[in-house]
Formats: sequence, C-alpha cells, structure tokens
Amino acid sequence: MPFVLYVLALAVFAQGMSEFMLSGLVPDLAADMGVSLAAAGSLTSAFAVGMVVGAPLMAALGSRWDRRRALLCFLSTFLLAHVVGASTTSFAVLVATRVVGALANAGFLAVALAAAAAMVPPGAKGRAVSVLLGGVTLACVAGVPAGALLGQAWGWRAAFWAVALLSAPALAALVRSLPGARPDAPRPAHPEAAPTTGVRRELRALRGPRLLVTLLLGALVNGATFCSFTYLAPLLTEETGFADGRVPVLLALFGLGSFLGTAAAGRLADRHPLRLLVAGGAVLPVGWALFGLTAGHPYAVVVLVLVQGALSFAVGSTLISQALYAAAEAPSLAGGFATAALNVGAALGPWAGGLVLSSGPGYRAPLWVSALLVALAWVVGGAAQAVAARRAMRRRRAAVRVRAGTPPAGGAPRTPHR
Repeated sequence: MPFVLYVLALAVFAQGMSEFMLSGLVPDLAADMGVSLAAAGSLTSAFAVGMVVGAPLMAALGSRWDRRRALLCFLSTFLLAHVVGASTTSFAVLVATRVVGALANAGFLAVALAAAAAMVPPGAKGRAVSVLLGGVTLACVAGVPAGALLGQAWGWRAAFWAVALLSAPALAALVRSLPGARPDAPRPAHPEAAPTTGVRRELRALRGPRLLVTLLLGALVNGATFCSFTYLAPLLTEETGFADGRVPVLLALFGLGSFLGTAAAGRLADRHPLRLLVAGGAVLPVGWALFGLTAGHPYAVVVLVLVQGALSFAVGSTLISQALYAAAEAPSLAGGFATAALNVGAALGPWAGGLVLSSGPGYRAPLWVSALLVALAWVVGGAAQAVAARRAMRRRRAAVRVRAGTPPAGGAPRTPHR
C-alpha cells in the first residue's frame, strides 16, 4: 500500500475521533449545556446530516480541484470548526460547528476514498478502503476512550481541543506527503465546462441498481451501529452497572473489535465479498438482540461489545468497497455517495435511538432498534439477490432460445436464413 494512504488514515483518525467521541461525552455535555440527553445525542445526528449533505456536494466541488488542494482545504476547515466548537458557550453554535466540521469531513473522506481507489490496482480496492477506515477504527480504540477520559478529567471541551490538536500534525503530514498537480498534466480545451460535464457523466453512472442497493444496505447497517454506539455510555452505567471509569475501557473494546473487523474485511472483501456479507448480515442482528437480552450481565456485555464492533465494521467496510467497485465509472463521486449513504444511517440511527429513549422503554431500546435495522438490511439484500438471480436466469434462457433458433416469448417466429 502507498505510504500516503497511511497519512490519509492519520487524518481520518482525527476525524473519526470527532465523529465517535460524543458517545462518551453525552452525559457531561448535556449537563454543561443545560439540554436533555436526547438533545446532546442529536449532535451526532447533526454531524451525520452534515456528512450526508456534504459528501456528494463536496465531492463534486473537490472534482474541480486537484486532490491535494481539496484534501488540505477540507482538513483546514475541519480543524477550525473544532477550535470554535471548543470555545463556544452556545449550544446552537456548537450544533453549527458540528455541521461545518461534518461538511469538511465529508469532503475529505469522499476525496480520500477516490484517491485511495486510484492509488492501488483494480482488484485491491477492499484493502485500500480497510487501510483508510483503519483510521476510523483506531479512533474507536484509542481516540474515543481518550476523549471520554479527557471529558471526565477536564470537561467535554478538552476532547474538542484534542481533535483540533490532532488535526494539526495530520495537516502538516499531508502537506509533505501528498503530490501536487503535475504541471505537464493535460488540460481540457474548455476547463470551465469540463467539471460539469464530468459530474453529469458520473451521476448517470451512479444510477445502477447494484450500487443503489449497496448504498441502502450500508445506510441500514451503519444506522444500526450508530443507534447503539451513541447511547452506549448510559447503557453501560445505568443498565449494566459499570462505574464511569470503566466506560472508556469498554468504548476502547468496541473500537478494538471494529479495528479487527475492518482488518479482516480488508483481506476478504476483494475475494469473497458475498460470503462475508451473507454471514455477517445473518449474525449481526442476532448479536444486537442478544445484547438487548443480556445488557444486565457484565461478562456478556464485554464479549458482545467486542463482537458487535467487529461484525458491524466488517460488514460496513465491505459494503463501502463494493460500492466503489459498483461505481467504477464514477471515480470522483463514488466515495462521496458511499460516505453520504453511510451517514444517512449515522443520522437516522441516533435519531431513532433518541426517539425510543424519550418514549420511555429504557436504555436497552436502541439495541433492539439496531437489531431491526440490520434484519431489514438482510431482507433487502436477500430480495435484491433473488431479483438479480431471476434476471440472470431469464437472460440465460433467452440466450439459449436464440442459439436454438426459438423465438423469445411473445415474439414472432424467425425465418431461418438459407
């Protein structure tokens, strides 16, 4: 794998810490800002909404620039948003900084996914995605628990400052590692029209049914992950009975599972994607349901936090790589739409979890919502496979009829040539 891919993963690590760290900061942030637990949890949804809206738009904007310029601009904006977020005393301003940071994160990740796919051979996109998303999973292992510890020691603002400080060396490393635009690169005859033409062509390529189904599955699986992960801290303290000091350790355990799952998917996603998705999609909803049933038993929770982290990210990262394969004719926008789909889930998951929490069923309720979301993904994926298999069978039968000289159903008999 190219070295610059690991530098991109470093920047994704800082962004992943920002996206996930609220899981350990929600209670403290809610108390400091004077808002409800569900309102504080909506900051995760605000970030995800910014990712959803920003991913395709920022990918289209980034396609007008060389990738070095786009990545540096997005990462600089992300850094500044966290400086403002760490300094504000207004919850509305904090929400706004989350949206702006998400827009920048979306643009960065969309361009980085496209760059990663272009850096490796055609059959190695799964490995490239796993390296890039390794930054996200390492954020779960180290960054998110560190954010929770910082929040417990010095308040939630310290975690926001930590993200800004982490982004600074990542920005410096990218300045040194990313190649600039080649001065001898060919330019279009009408450069002002070329980006628009390219975007329109790529948008047409993004209408394929295989890609649309893959994006829908990614949204559902990621929604299940974020639905439970956003409210994991209060679940662990209120239902399982862990002390506050144990929460960062358990968040790190979830992150370790996600890292292991992403690493395993990187080795299997290019060779056996369907097997991985079928097996993982079958076990994942069972795991969330079992988590809901055993949330009061500490030993079971420890095991399931690790297992569900691994399964969620193994299936999720495989779906991202499959989206890139399915959108090979849209190299600039494919990463943006994959990012947007995942963050549709990341927005709807915490919203659905907060909705059920507000209605009073208890802290286990998000786990059951996660189980339902993944079960729905399993049903949708199975139906899509059945439709694809039926269409393939019809095409084979039509081909056999043509070779045998038999007219297709409803067609007039053909006159053989003499």
